[in-house]
Amino acid sequence: MTFSLLPDCLAARLPGSLNELEAVVAAAEHAQSLEAAADQVRRDHVGLPGALRWLRRRIERVQRCLLLVIGLLPEHFAGCSGHIYAFRDRLGHDAVLVALRELIAAQLAVLPSPLGFSPHRSARGDPSSARQQQVGPDPPGG
Repeated sequence: MTFSLLPDCLAARLPGSLNELEAVVAAAEHAQSLEAAADQVRRDHVGLPGALRWLRRRIERVQRCLLLVIGLLPEHFAGCSGHIYAFRDRLGHDAVLVALRELIAAQLAVLPSPLGFSPHRSARGDPSSARQQQVGPDPPGG
């Protein structure tokens, strides 16, 4: 059996720390537009379309995790939106993702990344959930 030890501060299946990821998502939530946020957080040599895809993937993953946490801990987060700022207000500090990882430690194995460690869809043994398309000839009329 192999296993990996991921420090609490690192994001699962994404490069960097949870705090870095949280800062990117918080900047996007606070920005006037996603384009402005992408320009602010992605200063390398990636064009705007690539930066927007990069940013949207992170926002979607974090917000999905936040909504799952609301369902797992309704006594703590009832009425809370799936946004970083709402969780910061509720918890009273800025390191929301690290704090949530501690609160939901028992469920980390089944929660999706970047907060949890759930395996990729194709690793679950359900061929219908695989991300790869089926092999075979092109459909007619293509």
